[in-house]
Amino acid sequence: MKTRILIIIIMAINLHMLAQDIIESEKIPFDGINTTWQNGSDRRDSSIFNKIKFFTPSILMDVNYTYSFNNPIDNTVVGSTALARDNEVQLSALHLGGDFGFRNVRARFMTQFGMRSIVVPRNDYSPYRGQYQLANVYRYLSEAYAGYHFNKWYGINIDAGLFMSYIGLNSYYQQENWEYQASFTSDNTPWFFNGIRLQIFPSKYLKIEPWIINGWQSYGEFNAMPGLGFNITYMPNSNFKILTNDYYGTDAAGLPGRKRFHSDNSVLFRYFNRPSAGGISMMAFSLTGDFGFEKGDGVNGLTNGDSIHGPAQYFASAMFYNRIWFSKNKFAWTFGGGVMTNPGRYLVLYPTGQASPLPDPNDPTKTEGAYPFTANPGDKFVGWDCSTNLDIMPFQCLTFRIELVHRESSVPYFAGPGGVTSPSGYTTTPLGPSWRPDLVKTETRIILALLFRL
Repeated sequence: MKTRILIIIIMAINLHMLAQDIIESEKIPFDGINTTWQNGSDRRDSSIFNKIKFFTPSILMDVNYTYSFNNPIDNTVVGSTALARDNEVQLSALHLGGDFGFRNVRARFMTQFGMRSIVVPRNDYSPYRGQYQLANVYRYLSEAYAGYHFNKWYGINIDAGLFMSYIGLNSYYQQENWEYQASFTSDNTPWFFNGIRLQIFPSKYLKIEPWIINGWQSYGEFNAMPGLGFNITYMPNSNFKILTNDYYGTDAAGLPGRKRFHSDNSVLFRYFNRPSAGGISMMAFSLTGDFGFEKGDGVNGLTNGDSIHGPAQYFASAMFYNRIWFSKNKFAWTFGGGVMTNPGRYLVLYPTGQASPLPDPNDPTKTEGAYPFTANPGDKFVGWDCSTNLDIMPFQCLTFRIELVHRESSVPYFAGPGGVTSPSGYTTTPLGPSWRPDLVKTETRIILALLFRL
């Protein structure tokens, strides 16, 4: 009799614990909050694959054509992670993958083919440290991580692998962004991290996400310590979102005494919403401000120092975009832009082609190449940009975009008519003693894009 009572008590406890797990597992963070309008978020409210058990596939395709009024002879785009070739139709990105979930085990992977597999990792010096071609190993992956979900509060996830960073507000996937050519703020801050992240949802409206990662948009480690950071996202309703991303690490190759701090902060606000309206159906804006610096080993953060401490080296930027949807969200018009200053140029995307730098094995802080774009302590760089575009969105899975972009810099930076490759524009043409990359201070371009997602 006592044994039966004990068994009944144990079964009751187990049933109670199971019930608690079921109740807690039903707590979904941000449940019922509409994020489809947000810059950097999936604009779909559902997927055709949602009914597939355990694995939800994802397919993204990005095809673009862009024309620069500078008309460079070598068809090369300079200073962009979204574009690579002028006056050509190019497959910018093809991503295949999806999300796996079984009980509390979770995983996600997305492949990466097309021009972005070449364009994005080019400023990562960590593959030059030690053996094996890290850039080639990871080049065709945009995301690949696995982890575990704990049914605590509104969920706790721990993941390890390659994951998106979302610093600079914009998503890595163009299908989720309001603009195609990102402003300087987003284009010069990380798209991906390689390491471990912990996602904590203490309430329905709050996410706290610490990171331990190899470094700032790097496949490997630059020095002796990993990068540390976190994200905090607060979204109390469907009309408002505020977030911060903060990072600390040593990301100057071979200079462990040079520490980097960076803070990225954004707010999004939807101030008009009538989705059934035939005229204006929604209006929203996003505002982002970034601030950071490097200090130590020859640079002095926010202020100029002496011959030992070196010049100021910091990053300050902001960008603003406003978006207006029409005709039951089938059309959208976006306009905005931003400004950036980066003394030392430690985050500036280096011009491509013969002007591209490669690490100097004797001094990793300097660059080599035929005619490198310098990034020495004290080198100034100030840039600003503005853009406007029109989106036609007949279905949730398809967007047609036409965009006009103008960018300017304080130093010659963008590809001019002579290009950045050779006198003929081909890499096979020898460089004469008088030839130099044709870099100019301004650029205006038109972008046509077809964005597909299932």
